[in-house]
Amino acid sequence: DRLQMYTPGGGQDRVLRVSSFEIRGPFNATGVSETPARKHIFAACYPRTEAEQAPCAREVIGSFARRAFRRPVTERDLTALMKFYEEGRAASDFDAGVRRALTAVLAHPDFLFRSDQSPERLPPGTIYRIDDLALASRLSFFLWNSLPDDTLLELANSGKLAEPEVLRGQVDRMLADPRAASLARNFGAQWLNLTKLPEIAPDPAIFPYASGAADLRNDFVEELALFMDEVMRGGGKVTDLLSSPYTYVNERLALHYDINSVRGDQFRKIRLPDSKRWGLLGKGGVLMASSYPNRTSPVLRGAYVLERIMGAPIPAPPPAVEALPETNAQNKPATVRERLEMHRQKPQCFSCHAAIDPIGFVLEGFDATGKARRIDRFARTEIDSFGKLPDGTEVRDPDALRNALLADPVPFVQNVTERLMIYALGRLVEAHDMPLVRDIVRRSAGDNYQFKTLITNIVLSDPFLKAKVPESAEAADTLQAAVVN
Repeated sequence: DRLQMYTPGGGQDRVLRVSSFEIRGPFNATGVSETPARKHIFAACYPRTEAEQAPCAREVIGSFARRAFRRPVTERDLTALMKFYEEGRAASDFDAGVRRALTAVLAHPDFLFRSDQSPERLPPGTIYRIDDLALASRLSFFLWNSLPDDTLLELANSGKLAEPEVLRGQVDRMLADPRAASLARNFGAQWLNLTKLPEIAPDPAIFPYASGAADLRNDFVEELALFMDEVMRGGGKVTDLLSSPYTYVNERLALHYDINSVRGDQFRKIRLPDSKRWGLLGKGGVLMASSYPNRTSPVLRGAYVLERIMGAPIPAPPPAVEALPETNAQNKPATVRERLEMHRQKPQCFSCHAAIDPIGFVLEGFDATGKARRIDRFARTEIDSFGKLPDGTEVRDPDALRNALLADPVPFVQNVTERLMIYALGRLVEAHDMPLVRDIVRRSAGDNYQFKTLITNIVLSDPFLKAKVPESAEAADTLQAAVVN
């Protein structure tokens, strides 16, 4: 039995164990069961006689390859794939032949890679419009992180997909599809650096309520995915990412946020009673991703907000920077603020820390796991969250910081636009792309920075619709293909 529950609100007081289990059946089975995947593969046909097997295999393999290759299947493609079918059919039966051919499709470079094939006879450096099939793949992997469906492929084959009104309609259709939830989940994880969370294991001696059996990292990721999906696809504005009073929690996460009205493991949408939790600045995943496993760091959090959220570049620290002092002038344990103030007295450190630290100080009301606090556990003194921004604005809590950041929303919206374009294009945004980024932000302002408008403007932009012939053979080799996973 457990003597004490680590999880707030209690839990299981006895550790249950299953020592073994046994599965029996199915009994008297004949053939292969009709699973959903099998129905999908053999939707076109299934042979009733031996004479129907080869034509049916050709139709099944061709349909599967068309979806996997994201383009029409040529006679040369089918001839090669049918050889795999014939080998499998000769060794066993019809199903084995189809299985071997489909395995060859899934190992084919045209499935594993997305290739940008430049039109022939174009000189190096030429900018050209990508064909509709390539556009269908680019759009599908942007919004769905998956293969284009039949609707996209049919529009691409008819040459209508690149028409602006058709593209707008497809963006609306695809964002309404449940598959578009992958956009918020994958883009959010990359933008907010949530992939770092597995490396930050909270110290169980300091944070028993957020480690071990009570580890909240997966809950933080799920909260941010659902929160961003609500904003991005639910008719929200880009600025709602900083100001929205809503989030998604289950019981464990709600208790971590000092909310006692939620029960069960299922995530549900709630309005946060504490405005300091609103938006990204109050999310546990963001606060943990910008901390150390055993303590907070105003430097990490300040740099995180400036770089990740506001898009402001952070200069590299000077070489041979000394560690922060552990004690203050009275030889007592120093607070993080005291240690940083001593550190900033050095001229080579002041220029960077003057911009970074005030933002981090404002977020010191949350510990390294994102739980609200009032006392510094090392110095045993009340936390001072006052900060003075570079423009002279005084902020004392996340509400004031959020209002200061949104006083001029353009830098934040521009950063989100730039990050979203990187995600959509699969490449870095270069200096020559920035006028277009700023133009997208200006045009989105007319619709109050609606996320759907921003996404549509990116899809209709030249960088999304066009590509450039590499300047050299080496560049061609580098840009030829991007692995799809």
